[in-house]
Amino acid sequence: MLGLMQDWPLLLHRIIDHAAVQHGRRPVTSRRVEDGAIHYTTYADVRRRTLKLAKRLTQNGVRRGDRVGTLAWNTWRHLETWYGITGIGAIYHTVNPRLFEEQILYIINHADDRLLFLDLTFVPLMEKLSDRLPSVERYVVLTDAAHMPETGLKNAVAYEDWIAEADEDFAWGVFDENTAAGLCYTSGTTGEPKGVLYSHRSNMLAALAWNAADFLGQSCHDVAMPVVPLFHANSGTLAFSTPMVGAALVLPGAKLDGASIHELLEQAGVTVTAGVPTVWLGLLKHLEATGGRLSTVRRVLIGGSACPRAMTEAFETKYGVTVLHG
Repeated sequence: MLGLMQDWPLLLHRIIDHAAVQHGRRPVTSRRVEDGAIHYTTYADVRRRTLKLAKRLTQNGVRRGDRVGTLAWNTWRHLETWYGITGIGAIYHTVNPRLFEEQILYIINHADDRLLFLDLTFVPLMEKLSDRLPSVERYVVLTDAAHMPETGLKNAVAYEDWIAEADEDFAWGVFDENTAAGLCYTSGTTGEPKGVLYSHRSNMLAALAWNAADFLGQSCHDVAMPVVPLFHANSGTLAFSTPMVGAALVLPGAKLDGASIHELLEQAGVTVTAGVPTVWLGLLKHLEATGGRLSTVRRVLIGGSACPRAMTEAFETKYGVTVLHG
């Protein structure tokens, strides 16, 4: 005998649908790569633009199972690419810009990426490498026409111009929840980097686990800032777990120095954040030098490498922030 409750596959576009319908006015705050200014949007608008992107991808011939690369910082545009790509059953492939050039070449070619979304920061890098990337058919620069640089990248276009060629009249794809969704490569400590392929189901379940009370415990009352990059292990699912509960989302862009991180934490009223020890070392040094405080932060997840005991003690005893070790 089977149950009679609603039965639907665990597909990632259901997260942004839920966030737009139930928490549509919750803010998504980003630092712009172009000029460091603060950009504001909402979950409702992110979903609308994501539908436009999904439609534009299909118009460009991207199909289920195709790999689409991203070489970008944590911004609202990068977030949109994830939901747009997975919404048609394609696979986002996050490229880590901190890898050596030869490793970047290897993983893009190994993944057979058809398109590459990239921030302005990385245009010079890709101009050096593009003639050795035969599978990439188009480079979409995550910016607008006013900031689009002159470039010889193949079929290069500004993101805002590109998605403006489609509207949001689009229906998400229908496919099995075990369909591949995301691809991250290891750093290649032994031999060449290895691709780690996530499914819609695995990402959804990971996001649910991250929101459990005994871990990050996010709710709609939180404001979350993933400093951990989207190109590192899915940013610890925060691109999924945060909109899943309707928490406000803050994306720090390319400026990860202590002063810039502190400014966003205070300005946006961040309550929960996550990142690697190097980032928090810079923040703690800035706080020590300026006498700054952490007015709203309650929990910080520290992972990627072992967290020094002194860092845990500083957060917990001096600033009243609970440290979760990742």
